[in-house]
Amino acid sequence: MTIPITALYAALLVAVLVCLTTRIGLLRAKTGISILDGGSKQVAVEMRRHGNFAEHVPLLIVLMAIVEVNGGNPLFLHVVGLVLVICRIAHPLGLHPDRVQTPLRLVGAVGTSLSTIALGLMALLQGIAAI
Repeated sequence: MTIPITALYAALLVAVLVCLTTRIGLLRAKTGISILDGGSKQVAVEMRRHGNFAEHVPLLIVLMAIVEVNGGNPLFLHVVGLVLVICRIAHPLGLHPDRVQTPLRLVGAVGTSLSTIALGLMALLQGIAAI
């Protein structure tokens, strides 16, 4: 069985990851800060932009693949995938060193959480149905 829907959104999310990785790498080169944040708010923010993505997205891609392999509805998968891509772009743009709450951060966090819940529940329902 193939998982073309998951492959599509995983590829789009890889592009976002490459951008986040490049941003922190270039900032580290510019500031000479190799490890941790060196007391720089901007390095700390870039680290969290990258880190937050790395903490959430891999499991979501795995969940999406599980749901797709188990016959998940393609429309459901496309909606969740699109929401996830939009939210994972919005979230890092909304992180700001001096403001806790910004609209893009809220959209990114809520959308990512809703995607996680939706995929988790769908995987759970598929698992229960298979018993």
